[in-house]
Amino acid sequence: MTLLFDLPAVPTVPVLGTEGRYPVRRIFCVGRNYAAHALELGNAVDREAPIWFNKAPAALCLSGETIPYPPGTANCHYEMELVIAIGAPAFRVAAEDAMAAVYGYACGLDMTRRDLQNAAKAKGYPWDTGKDFENGAVIAPITPAGQFGAVADQRITLAQNGVIKQDGTLSDMIWSVPELIADLSRLYHLEPGDLIYTGTPAGVGPVSPGDVLKGTIDGLAPVALEIGAAE
Repeated sequence: MTLLFDLPAVPTVPVLGTEGRYPVRRIFCVGRNYAAHALELGNAVDREAPIWFNKAPAALCLSGETIPYPPGTANCHYEMELVIAIGAPAFRVAAEDAMAAVYGYACGLDMTRRDLQNAAKAKGYPWDTGKDFENGAVIAPITPAGQFGAVADQRITLAQNGVIKQDGTLSDMIWSVPELIADLSRLYHLEPGDLIYTGTPAGVGPVSPGDVLKGTIDGLAPVALEIGAAE
């Protein structure tokens, strides 16, 4: 078989403490997983089941990069998140068994073209163009799970140009890490290389060219991003 053209290599993420890199297979994201964030956007808090959406691996962007202001939007927002890196197969697992599938954790930014998302929601359309775009899934180096410990009340923050905009704790999540993995494993055969962005605290807001973002979670490598001029 002869391919008509070459595709880019699978995107990879550095792993702290090793020269090995984590190849990314899929990116899953959960919406409205912090009650205060759901309310600040005028959304109801849904405690029946997590709300899932996807980003393509091509959306991945490594921490420390400068990206152009995203095309097609005049209202791009930051959303600071804990990212789970899956390291073992998981399908229809119970929450009490779900943590065995976790390879590690990272700080991440779920960048969002809010105007496009809101327009799609108003018409009952999918959110794809508001969420899945180049450089829309920013990630810091992964910390292996054993070096991070249990997800509990670690502080999660986002600073824009040195000013704290988001400030919460991981214990504020409506759906815990094992609950998220268990629920997602009902819908997909999770495999090593799958990332899960776990939702964002209140305080999201717009970015502009020249902005510098820095997100932190206690015990993890911070994520950093600079917004450049639009193309």
